[in-house]
Amino acid sequence: MNNNNYVVIMAGGIGSRFWPFSRNHKPKQFHDVLGRGKTMLQETAERFYKICPKENIYIVTNVAYKEIVKQNLPYLSDNQILLEPEGRNTAPCIAYASYKISKKNANAILFIASSDHYVMKEKEFEKTVNSAIDFASKNNDLITIGIMPTRPDTGYGYIQYDENSQGNMKKVKTFAEKPNHETALQFLASGDFVWNSGMFIFNFNAIEAAFKQFMPDLHEKFSSLNEVYFSENEQVEINKMYKSCESISFDYGIMEKAGNVHTILGHFGWSDVGTWKSIYELAEKNSEGNVIEGNTMLYDTHNCIIKTPEDKLVVINGLDGFIVAEFEKVLMICKKSDEQKVKQFLIDSKAKFGNSYS
Repeated sequence: MNNNNYVVIMAGGIGSRFWPFSRNHKPKQFHDVLGRGKTMLQETAERFYKICPKENIYIVTNVAYKEIVKQNLPYLSDNQILLEPEGRNTAPCIAYASYKISKKNANAILFIASSDHYVMKEKEFEKTVNSAIDFASKNNDLITIGIMPTRPDTGYGYIQYDENSQGNMKKVKTFAEKPNHETALQFLASGDFVWNSGMFIFNFNAIEAAFKQFMPDLHEKFSSLNEVYFSENEQVEINKMYKSCESISFDYGIMEKAGNVHTILGHFGWSDVGTWKSIYELAEKNSEGNVIEGNTMLYDTHNCIIKTPEDKLVVINGLDGFIVAEFEKVLMICKKSDEQKVKQFLIDSKAKFGNSYS
């Protein structure tokens, strides 16, 4: 295990597509979404215990979630929990972590991960991560993990790589936004497109050069705080500066513009657990195709995901392909095929009831 290896887990999102379970005070990364006895944040952190020391695991989250992060991962020091006063998308988040960690270790190799991903083949994942870290330690390039697609999914961004690249590390040609179904079919047929996992690997010299070139304002802001990182004044200065940061994704601000981007192909059974449908696909099902968590009596009910409180009996008759979810005074019943409407349900509830149910 190399002490230069660092993992940064982004855990500040709300997860609105998993409403009503994912709420402002407790987003999905702090839930045991798959019924495995651990929260998504805990599973993500444990995935890296053989990659780097625990003291090299950093969490970037909203200031409101400091205590729940500490409850999930009690071994973290306060300096390992980076608190954003407000969400500004992933570019400022990654810049903050990168520049702070470089103050401690200028030779840092950083692996950026999201807190809500599922990995089926842990050993294969570890192998892929170690290969990416090894490459990043020897090259001033930016690396992302590209997942070999198994279906024409329209919920992921895509990466096209140079098919003439040798080995498992491929030179990136272009990034593509989430496609429509016809375009996704074309991507799949071409054989040189992979899903963009949103996981990034680089050494600090590489990422500093990228911020200097493509996002100089962020470089100036976070490098100017070098003297306050790991000090009692850090949070005060971050709070002052953060609101003036541009709200922009790391993909758009850096990766899509840089010419030194590679993708390493991942074959480890990956899923972005972002929606009810993705949870349904991953979870264990009974003989009727139902995923059940709660106290239920089901009649002529098939292919549903049902997640309800243990202290309430739920009786369902005649549903096929539905989401039935109840959490903290919100009951949602929705066709699985209409799961894209869940985010709108949350927006509409805010418009009608304020933040009572968000």
